[in-house]
Amino acid sequence: GDIVLLAKPVTLTEGDRVTLTTDVPVATDGTSKPEKLLYAVSLPPVHGQIEHINYPGVPISSYSQLDVVAQKVSDVHDNSHGAGKELVR
Repeated sequence: GDIVLLAKPVTLTEGDRVTLTTDVPVATDGTSKPEKLLYAVSLPPVHGQIEHINYPGVPISSYSQLDVVAQKVSDVHDNSHGAGKELVR
């Protein structure tokens, strides 16, 4: 089926962390099992990384819709000076 991904931009400033919720990325593929959806981080944040909250400091390259629903995924700004704000999509 068709895959639909809706995302709201989130702005992070130096040192910020935002936990992804279904308000930020929410996807559906037209099946009755959205919990089976997997996200791949194809373009990681320039000034930070995507992390699983149980493993802070370790970047991840994929996560599931269940991880998002359970609020287990964060985008973390890396505190780099002069980086200013970063837009997460």
